[in-house]
Amino acid sequence: MAFLFKTTLKTQHHRLLRRTFIAAKIKWVRDPYLDEAVSKEKNLKPLLALKTLILSAPCKTLPAAVAAVNKPQFRLPTTALNFFHKYPSVFRIFQPKPLSTPHVRLTPQAIALHNEELAVHASPERLQEAAERLAKFLMLAGARRLPLRIVDCFRFDLGLPDNYITGICCDFPEYFQISSGNDPELLDLELVSWRENLACSVLEKRARNGNSDIRKGMRIAFPMFFSRGFDLQKKVKDWLDEWQNLPYISPYENGFHLNPNSDQAEKWAVAVLHELLSLMVSKKTDRDNIFCLGEYLGFGSRFKKALVRYAGIFYVSNKIRTHTVVLREAYRKDFLLENHPLMGMRHRYIHLMNKSEKMRYQNADFLNKSKQDCKGDPKLGNQAVSCGRRVSGRTG
Repeated sequence: MAFLFKTTLKTQHHRLLRRTFIAAKIKWVRDPYLDEAVSKEKNLKPLLALKTLILSAPCKTLPAAVAAVNKPQFRLPTTALNFFHKYPSVFRIFQPKPLSTPHVRLTPQAIALHNEELAVHASPERLQEAAERLAKFLMLAGARRLPLRIVDCFRFDLGLPDNYITGICCDFPEYFQISSGNDPELLDLELVSWRENLACSVLEKRARNGNSDIRKGMRIAFPMFFSRGFDLQKKVKDWLDEWQNLPYISPYENGFHLNPNSDQAEKWAVAVLHELLSLMVSKKTDRDNIFCLGEYLGFGSRFKKALVRYAGIFYVSNKIRTHTVVLREAYRKDFLLENHPLMGMRHRYIHLMNKSEKMRYQNADFLNKSKQDCKGDPKLGNQAVSCGRRVSGRTG
């Protein structure tokens, strides 16, 4: 596969103004560790969305048919009923009355986890952190405002609670306000005022740690990690080294005045994308979210090009029925380096989900053993089948 990379010009001044291209064959290499990091969260988002839907019902129970209506919105990989059966450690299916439509509620273990998650979100430290993360997210948009539909796309990855509009936004009126957008029928989330104390990227903060000489426009390089087996041609490596040596323009500065076809403008676009992923609690998000935000902010295809050209900074995984963009430096193999409390809660949900597979195997073994014990006696065999069905219904 051939991608276009830029070659150096005679002076770095020219790199700030323009760029030329060379054809370089770059072999895309899969990263099994980062794929595994993405695959661990398979079905987590739809499961948590269904959990929220069930708990929003007055009786904390829901007809399975109601959940089925939300299949496209929640991206369920199968029917809602089959999804509930797949995770008996999280969902309990029952019939309120004989022959009535199936209903679903959460198991006690799932409710306990949910309550712990609420406590994490409600702690003063987490509330302040979430407010600052959301503020920085809005500051990446030059106008300090974004449509709520775009913010909602990033809500899960930003670590915001389901009720962040009535919660965080109302708890921090000095930070946020809801305003009318360009479309009268749609609303925007707006940052009330620019917060200079937050206008520092993760790379700037890291570079300034113990170094008082770091100033705006200093040369800061992006950490790069390549998959095993990834090989750069020498001309591409030389170009990357010179590109890294360009001045670093903060993602919280407006770089749209730069020539969009210049190396400097591209480094600024990469800085915005790098900071965006750094704000995510899992340091990853759906590629569609990035493209949607980039299109709205006016980056056009620059985010897409950045994901292709800078494989040492970003990795795109095609696992779990979507494309997920991962910030490479945030992981060592498949482990996330930053131990965020919300990620700890999500890992506990995943652990509970994995218990479902063990429960299904136990029920299947019980049913098979019952059939074998009753083999040769039709009456006992029928009782075993009936018993197995009751066990399946009780867990599933």
